[in-house]
Amino acid sequence: MAQLIQSPLSERLETSEARQRFVANPFFRGIQDSEVTARQAVCFLGQWWHPLRYFPTFLARCVAVLPDIKSKSAITRILDQEVGHGKPERAHESIYVESMTRAGFDREAVVGAAPLPATSALLRGYERLSGERLTALGGVYATEVTDLLMVSSIGTAVEKASGDRDNAWVAIHVEQEPDHVEEAGHTLMEGFTEADEDQVVAAADEMWMLWSAFFDQLVGETGLGR
Repeated sequence: MAQLIQSPLSERLETSEARQRFVANPFFRGIQDSEVTARQAVCFLGQWWHPLRYFPTFLARCVAVLPDIKSKSAITRILDQEVGHGKPERAHESIYVESMTRAGFDREAVVGAAPLPATSALLRGYERLSGERLTALGGVYATEVTDLLMVSSIGTAVEKASGDRDNAWVAIHVEQEPDHVEEAGHTLMEGFTEADEDQVVAAADEMWMLWSAFFDQLVGETGLGR
């Protein structure tokens, strides 16, 4: 895991109960301890597509509400990597679709599944949190510091279900996620009152709870982690 530059605020976030509950979600244990069928894998691949595709919009909305150039620059660097440095074919969503179809999953099943209720709630949360500076920072932080856990678990499931051990979507996250975590940390270094910190922590906790609900629903849908 990437080393996050520590600040009083990031230390509060690191010890969040909501974060610890999310990290302990039974879905992740289920992926590690169980066989994974193609049917199970395509279920969560189709749900993951929705926040994956919305994430660049979320980041752009965050940049728009951040008042200082340091924070704007940090989030813009993450956004630039997400959208492929100006090359659409290198955008994370493009690599995701290509990687999963190459692994043998039907493209329409990956990009055409209707969102489950927890998925829709997650997207609404991203939209809401990106409407104001402090909640935007909490949303970005909460996503980035736990993203590699989510991606690596999905990568493990795809490998178990398909035999594909060289997934480009997983590889690009392993390569870029340390930068994302570092930039998320840069936005939390200074200039916060105690009340400001409380809002950032509350927003991050909300994001972790929304993600917990997302994976709880996938446990129910797939049986993984029961």
